[in-house]
Amino acid sequence: MKMMWIYVAMVIVYQYVIDTCGQAEVDNRPSVNSKGCSSMQELQDALRQVHKLLSAHEASYLEGLRSLRKKLTLLQKAASRQADKLPEGTCPLLQAPPNGRKLGQARGAGHEVHFVCEPGYELVGSQTRVCLQSLSWSGQQPRCQNVDECASVPCLNGGTCVERANKFICLCPKSWTGSTCQMPVLTFFSAVINTSSTASSQSPFIHPATCTEVQGITRCSCEPGFSITRQGSHLCTDIDECSLFHMGQAGRLCLHTCVNTPGGYRCACPEGYNLARNGRSCRDVDECADRQHNCTQEQLCVNTFGGFQCVRIDCPRIRNATYVKTSPTRCERFPCPIEDKGCSTAPNSLTYHSLSVVSKVSVPLLLFRISTARLLGDTLRFSLLGAHGRHHFTVQRLNKQTGELLLTRTVQGPATLEVDIEMSEMERGSTLGRYITKFTLFVSQYEF
Repeated sequence: MKMMWIYVAMVIVYQYVIDTCGQAEVDNRPSVNSKGCSSMQELQDALRQVHKLLSAHEASYLEGLRSLRKKLTLLQKAASRQADKLPEGTCPLLQAPPNGRKLGQARGAGHEVHFVCEPGYELVGSQTRVCLQSLSWSGQQPRCQNVDECASVPCLNGGTCVERANKFICLCPKSWTGSTCQMPVLTFFSAVINTSSTASSQSPFIHPATCTEVQGITRCSCEPGFSITRQGSHLCTDIDECSLFHMGQAGRLCLHTCVNTPGGYRCACPEGYNLARNGRSCRDVDECADRQHNCTQEQLCVNTFGGFQCVRIDCPRIRNATYVKTSPTRCERFPCPIEDKGCSTAPNSLTYHSLSVVSKVSVPLLLFRISTARLLGDTLRFSLLGAHGRHHFTVQRLNKQTGELLLTRTVQGPATLEVDIEMSEMERGSTLGRYITKFTLFVSQYEF
């Protein structure tokens, strides 16, 4: 196809040159393509060569088509002859051998079927049979015979092999055991010591070792948590895990107390705690929630780490001011007479708040926040009032309406710290109201 386009292009060029050169001769004037006209003979020669090349390609193409057509004809004739040779009908139906299976259902000439046996059986005969042109099967009908499990003499050390369905068992001599009589029978005995001479031998932390004798060699072992007292001894002594593993890579064995026991250990917790599920940690008991306290109805139960506190909250008695309890932890001031300055300068309310922490808790520690729902003045002022333990705390502003109380010093328990926080509403430097929070911090004697 490419040569055909080249030929067409050269014919177009040739026609153009002929037209141009011929017109120039008729007009009796110089041709603009005089150089092309002078090479007219060369162009004609090139065209003749392209024509010969195209003729050769065309002959080759036609020869290829004739050869392909001839091969297709031969293939069709061969297929027709093969179809004529295939016999009509099928080979006889083959059955699967007992304890075996047949794979394949087609029975036409040229088809195959395969045979396999169930576990414990081996195939004897033809594994594959082919349906021949004579409509008969190749090979012999196979059968599945039981595998002789004892043929390989699997039993060792004089054992007797007994065949079973798909398996075997070994009847071992007296001194051997195992599935193939491969292991010697161990002779066990417990070491006996004279316990009448020492009282310490009656201790549960010491007991006889369990020994085995194999081919004249005695080896003794102990139960988990015990070890041989010394080389050559038949005594097992308890391992004191509490002393040996007091501080391991994973930390202490027990969070509080480790109690050594025969063959092991257990962890114990102080009063006010329960042992956690991991058997090592201690979990605080909430006596207030579980009603395990002895606080009266007038007292408030406050749970602490390892115990509880009964707190009685009474409203203060302040001159010229009267307070009433509006909740178990809050006292509100009655409205003051208009010109009673002593009453108006008293706190508007007192709130009581308690919290419990462990001993040596990390600081700084945020204890609680105090804020107002609505601001009457233009600002709030937060401050600490004189009280026991004040130097352990600080108060800071979080935002315009909220302050925070923080513990700033580490406290060794047991201890009880108290502090008063005052929140004052201010308007252009004048106090509109004062609100006192009386805070009590209970520090446990334990660090957990």
